[in-house]
Amino acid sequence: MNRTQLKRSGILRMALAGSETMDQDQVDGETFLFRAVRIAAVVTLYWFVSITMVFLNNYLLDNGDLDVPLLVTFYQCLVTVALCWLMQLLARLCPGLIDFPAVRFDPKTSREVLPLSIVFICMITFNNMCLKLVGVAFYTVGRSLSTVFNVLLSYVVLKQTTSLRAVLCCAIILGGFWLGVDQEGLTGNLSWTGVFFGVLASACVSLNAIYTKKVMPAVDGNIWKLSYYNNINACVLFFPLIIVSGDLSRLVAFPGATDLKFWGMMTLGGVFGFAIGYVTGLQIKFTSPLTHNVSGTAKACAQTVIAVVFNSSSKSLLWWTSNMMVLGGSSAYTWVKSLEMKKAPHREAEDSAKEKLLPGEKGDAEV
Repeated sequence: MNRTQLKRSGILRMALAGSETMDQDQVDGETFLFRAVRIAAVVTLYWFVSITMVFLNNYLLDNGDLDVPLLVTFYQCLVTVALCWLMQLLARLCPGLIDFPAVRFDPKTSREVLPLSIVFICMITFNNMCLKLVGVAFYTVGRSLSTVFNVLLSYVVLKQTTSLRAVLCCAIILGGFWLGVDQEGLTGNLSWTGVFFGVLASACVSLNAIYTKKVMPAVDGNIWKLSYYNNINACVLFFPLIIVSGDLSRLVAFPGATDLKFWGMMTLGGVFGFAIGYVTGLQIKFTSPLTHNVSGTAKACAQTVIAVVFNSSSKSLLWWTSNMMVLGGSSAYTWVKSLEMKKAPHREAEDSAKEKLLPGEKGDAEV
């Protein structure tokens, strides 16, 4: 009986830890409870930061008195750079409390990161324009094609084929997207320009992932160094854009340009933009990449419900069905890819073993 209880407890601990192995000193109930509470706290923090950031950005971008989407994005990149400097300072003052890499600006590294920065600028600009035009409720569907573009770009750029099950998941996502566009159009709230920006943002999210892997060696594989250089490059590239677009002129003419509340909200948006990178890494660290993706999908569902309730909107059954198709397809794709990744090492080991066999022995191994 005790052995059975211990075995079940061990399985539950492994599920919470996102790992298949555990230390022997984690067997007692107190440690298990602490880990469970810690994981719940990390997931809750991720949900809070992510959902708040989306609503805060929607508030800043949907300002009827001041239409400056590029300036908002530029300022958030500027705040991220400032926070990186602050974190470096705090890490030097409190080395045992705060862990942040020391980064000195290197023009050569900045040039190597530049291709990613261009994609990054496109991604956050199109993303914010989509959020501005379609609102929070439809944002999940409007920005739902990242997974589909992952599959397409993996085939076009990396020549990687995708399993039939993964393609079927993408088909469900596409179906949910088109159904969502159709149902949003029936409400009279659909912005085709917003949908177009959402599709572009989805494509840029996939390109951003590819270029991130490509330039990661230039920053020694450190995500914070990458964020530092990426946002510095973005600030430099954004500055002429906000001048050409007229955002800077509109800000100067804006009566509330000296209002501390306005700049406080702008700064808070930048702080949450910086924080989302930290809490995302935290959630992956204390759970697993698979759990992180599932948590993100559930968060998107909660975010949509909150937006509909907050705006006192009435949505049809088919509208909600489109959201469930998008979220269900995304979750299924994550699950399918995780299973394929687990099987990949075993297949590689079997292929390696077969290559070592003599010609006469190889057939027996395959049987």
